[in-house]
Amino acid sequence: MFHIAIDGPAGSGKSTVAKEISKRLGILYLDSGALYRMIAYYFQGNGVDLADVLYIQSHLDEISIVYADGHYILNGEVISAQIRKPQSGASASAVSRIGQVREKVNSVIRSISEKCSMVVDGRDIGTVVLKDARYKFFLTASPQERAERRYRELIAKNEDVSFEDVLNEINQRDRADSSRSIAPLKPAPDAVIIDTTGMEIERVCDIIAGYVDSRDIRG
Repeated sequence: MFHIAIDGPAGSGKSTVAKEISKRLGILYLDSGALYRMIAYYFQGNGVDLADVLYIQSHLDEISIVYADGHYILNGEVISAQIRKPQSGASASAVSRIGQVREKVNSVIRSISEKCSMVVDGRDIGTVVLKDARYKFFLTASPQERAERRYRELIAKNEDVSFEDVLNEINQRDRADSSRSIAPLKPAPDAVIIDTTGMEIERVCDIIAGYVDSRDIRG
């Protein structure tokens, strides 16, 4: 059993790459960002201001997150499109600054990791969540390119957004994620850093797959 941690800022391509790597290697893909989005979705759906840290801290026990049959299940509800709105990223970033929220998400990820090999993407997987992961990577790219990727993705989903709004969100998330006091965005000391600017997804996946020992793939 082995784990691959892929960290990086918003729009660096880590989710797309992680999904492709999971297919290539035949292991589970776990999207840590989805877990934060689910928590934000739960509280916002109940009319809670995400700035109300004390309320969120005291009501986390109301939340049950399960991963089963390829779906994230929040308190019995399958969650997918509900957490992929443009504003969901900023909401996830807001709750991720709360220590107890991070502890809850990390606990979910570690529990799943005990059962199978998997690739996990996020912002602190290699530095905090799965520090003993056998393979660690940190993907990055210029803010402009990351915004363009995200903008194309949203337009393909018929979202009404402007490129300027997407770029502003990228820059805001970069500042928030890099400056937060709890698990700030940064590469693990033993992570392989890959600048994906101008690079095709297939090439990024080739680089990552090249580091994985064939003995691990065979199990």
